[in-house]
Amino acid sequence: MKKMNLVLLSSLLLSGTVYASTLSKIADEDSLIVYNSNIGLVHEQRNLSISQEESNIIYEGVANSIEIDSVNVSLPQDIKLKSQQYRFDKLTQSKLLEAHIGKNIEVRLPKDDQSFKIINATLLSSENTKSLVRASDGNIITVDSDAIIFRAIPEELITKASLVWNVETTNNVNAAMQIDYLINNISWQSNYILNLSKDEATLDGWISIDNRSGKAYEDVDLHVLAGDINRAVQQPVRYKQVRAMAMMEDSSNVAHQAHEGYHFYTVPFKVSIANNEKTQIKFIHRTNIAAQRKYTAILSNPSNFNGYNEHTLTQSISLNPLDIALPKGIVRTYSQLNKTNILLGESNLEHTPKESGINLEIGKSFDLKVTESIEKRDDSQYNLNATMKYTLKNNSEETKTFELFIPFNKDENSKVKTDAAFTYTKGNLVTFSIPVDAMGTKEIFVNFISQK
Repeated sequence: MKKMNLVLLSSLLLSGTVYASTLSKIADEDSLIVYNSNIGLVHEQRNLSISQEESNIIYEGVANSIEIDSVNVSLPQDIKLKSQQYRFDKLTQSKLLEAHIGKNIEVRLPKDDQSFKIINATLLSSENTKSLVRASDGNIITVDSDAIIFRAIPEELITKASLVWNVETTNNVNAAMQIDYLINNISWQSNYILNLSKDEATLDGWISIDNRSGKAYEDVDLHVLAGDINRAVQQPVRYKQVRAMAMMEDSSNVAHQAHEGYHFYTVPFKVSIANNEKTQIKFIHRTNIAAQRKYTAILSNPSNFNGYNEHTLTQSISLNPLDIALPKGIVRTYSQLNKTNILLGESNLEHTPKESGINLEIGKSFDLKVTESIEKRDDSQYNLNATMKYTLKNNSEETKTFELFIPFNKDENSKVKTDAAFTYTKGNLVTFSIPVDAMGTKEIFVNFISQK
């Protein structure tokens, strides 16, 4: 019968006979791809040394959040993989007791009121807080389970999250193997800092990794994938191809590569990420970005408006298109006043392709108001005929341009009459762009006509 022995990834000492077979890390070959969807793809390579007599390989140290059915292992040609198990025996007293039944142990017994003696014994059984042992003199005694001393961890207990492969080997093997598997509870997001200075801005982007996967990753090549993959009909990730293309980028910065409708980022240095740790890596730095301030308000549809309403204008920052795609994330916008940085607001940025305009809503303007009221209404049973009055107030010390958006159907029977210039945007928004002097007020009148 073939003897059952274990190939160990680490130098964990186990009781019993263990052959000197090893799995040792290959330098610079481990990598981690983190997705937006709370998963990661681990790629690891090891040098495997296994003798013909061995029939099990224990691959220690996988994440305890591993998706077992995602494991893709490539073993040397002379090794046949028969089955796979995921094992993780969290050490408890009951597990240690159960694993030691029939094995030699030591028991600490009271010698007198102030001292103890230690005896050698064999554990026969254990239940609750009491255990039966056979002492070296042959006597069977009942002892407290807490009095049993364990000198080693039994071989059958695997104390780190591990994959156990049952294999057949036709020869002694010394060769490389590799494994890919998905993990859960690891995620990333991008965060941005936008510093405004007059009409220019500086943008810094950070990759933030949150690792709750149950495993630490030491000196790995780190990649992140921006985009929302479909897990229901998940396509295989062409890891080697993506990795090769990413490595073509300039290694002095976080490299970026568009791939299959997603965006793939490669950190150009080795990264270590502890379990239950957040790690931030800078990946974007752009300066001298042209920035424009915008002040906007969406007003009421005159078709069903009555009475009076006041709106505070929304402040936003419009940035010229950038030469890089931006993954979705939170943008925090700052400006400096009297040598002090002031947070102007936070904005949610969606996935933004390169060469796309960026508009960031940062808050409400304290000084800019627009009121709307009915100046005249002459509706009939079939027609709308309403004249609206809009009063724009600028209580700031600078001239500001108000951008007003008024929902109103655009068709052949609709008319908009006003002395102010306007355009239609987004199909049905009557849009005005009106400058108002510092500490000034301006009124505009608009007649809306349409069929009901």
